[in-house]
Amino acid sequence: MAEFVTLETSADHPGVGTILLNRPPMNALNRQVQAELAAAADEATVRDDIKAVVLYGGPKVLAAGADIKELNDLTYAEMRKLAGRLQSDLGSIAGIPKPTVAAVTGYALGGGLELALGADRRIVGDNAKLGVPEVLLGLIPGGGGTQRLARLVGPAKAKEMIFTGRFVGAQEALAIGLVDEVVAPDEVYNAALSWAGQFANAASVALAAAKQAVDEGLEVDLVTGLKIEEHVFAALFATEDRSIGTQSFIENGPGKAKFVGK
Repeated sequence: MAEFVTLETSADHPGVGTILLNRPPMNALNRQVQAELAAAADEATVRDDIKAVVLYGGPKVLAAGADIKELNDLTYAEMRKLAGRLQSDLGSIAGIPKPTVAAVTGYALGGGLELALGADRRIVGDNAKLGVPEVLLGLIPGGGGTQRLARLVGPAKAKEMIFTGRFVGAQEALAIGLVDEVVAPDEVYNAALSWAGQFANAASVALAAAKQAVDEGLEVDLVTGLKIEEHVFAALFATEDRSIGTQSFIENGPGKAKFVGK
C-alpha cells in the first residue's frame, strides 16, 4: 500500500483517475515518493477503466521539489546509480499512453515542475509559482527538466529560467506557453477533472496512437516523423474502435459512436 501517492477514481467522474501526492507539508519528492509515482503511473496505464489522468498535489502545492536533506547525503558514486531512476520516475507521467493533465495550485518547483512538464496539459491557479531553482543548490534539473522545458517554451526561455532559478507566476507561465489554462485556485482540480472527463468515452486506442505520433515525432526529423504517423495510423485499421467509428459515422453521422477501447 502506497504511503504518499495514490491513484483514485470517483463515480462522479467516470473514466478519470487522479494521481494524488500527499506528503505534507510540501510534497517533497524523496525516493519513496518517486517510486510510488512510477507505480501509480504504471497502474493508470494498465487499468481499462481509466481513460484519462489528473496529476494533483492538493489545494496548496503540487510539489516543491526534491527532498534536499536526502540529496545532501548522496555522493557522486551514489547519484550515478540513481540519476537514471530519478529521471524515469519523474518522467513517468509522460509515459502514460492516455490524456494527462497536471492540476497545479501554489508551488510546482524543481521536480514538481518536472512532473507537470510530463503531462499533456497544465491547468494552474492564478496563485501558482513555477520554477526550476536547482542552480541555487549548485545543481541543474535532473528529472527531465532541461529537455522537456526547452521543448515546451524554447531554449532561450528555458535557459533563462534554469540559469536564474526564478519563480514564474501564472500569467507569465501562460504567456510563454508553460501552462495552458489559468483559473481561480479553488477551481483548478475541477477544471482538470472536466478536461480529463471529456475522454471517458473516447476512442482510447486512437488517443494513444495520436499521443505516440506527436511525442515520438517531436524527437526526430519530419520525414521520420511522417513514417511514425504512417505506421500508427495504419495500425488503427486493425482495431474494433475504428470499425465502430466509421460504421457509426455512415449510419448515424459524427460523434455518436460507442467505442470499446479495443
